[in-house]
Amino acid sequence: MQTAIVTDSNSGIFEKEASEKNVFVVAMPIIIEGKTYYEGVNLDHIQFFQVLANHRKVSTSQPSPFEVENLWNHIFELGYDEIVYIPMSSGLSGSCETALALAQDYHGRVEVVNNHRISITLKHSVEDAIGLRKLGYNAHQIKKRLEETAYNSIVYVGVSTLEYLKASGRVTPAGAAIGTILSIKPLLIIKGERLDAYTKVRGTLNCQRKLIEAMHLAVQELSKDGARLRISVTGSYENQEDTDKWVDLVRKSFDQYDVEYNPLTMSVSAHVGPCAFGMGISQAIEK
Repeated sequence: MQTAIVTDSNSGIFEKEASEKNVFVVAMPIIIEGKTYYEGVNLDHIQFFQVLANHRKVSTSQPSPFEVENLWNHIFELGYDEIVYIPMSSGLSGSCETALALAQDYHGRVEVVNNHRISITLKHSVEDAIGLRKLGYNAHQIKKRLEETAYNSIVYVGVSTLEYLKASGRVTPAGAAIGTILSIKPLLIIKGERLDAYTKVRGTLNCQRKLIEAMHLAVQELSKDGARLRISVTGSYENQEDTDKWVDLVRKSFDQYDVEYNPLTMSVSAHVGPCAFGMGISQAIEK
């Protein structure tokens, strides 16, 4: 039986890598001043981070039912027997709920995974699914394992500007004004379906150090049972030099791990703004 693995571009997987990993990707739509673009198709991350830095009006959306079904049907035409679809967390987007409804018309041939992850930890889930497929797991079994282990992951994101949190209502205008004057940088945590404040720190470098400290605690928590860990670093810097500085700082702090870098996906960057920095950790599924 041939099982296709499908995700969306919130995973940070795009055409070239998707082809190498033998997975399929639905591009997430991004609206810039009323015009729709597609992540990784006609809009790359550097372009998008520049859009954010220039304070242009940005919003996010979910793939249309037509786009999702069109890809699924194409996959079946290629000769696959079943699909396991791994979209971004249902708590942060409606795309998972839409996919669950669409899958009902496929009579068990499409398994939609709601494993409550986003961005770099969503990519970890896709990598786990690839490993399980190699072990002979079918789509239903992959879905079951991913959902069982959904909460064995954490993402931390540090924010350089309060403008975008103010726009989303997570920070009041008065709070944003005071925070900007005092150089207060929120550190956010994404675990499961919630994006919450973890702490507030004065200054970007202090916020980065606090994030690394929090991630070391997460490593201790998730490695207690001897699990292998996946650790990734991310950011929304338009400047390669700033990206390199952040990635180097992280890799020196976690030099016993193979830390992968991926740009912060647009669905997250749109809400936290440019020059954000983050890390994600997940327990790897071995069997």
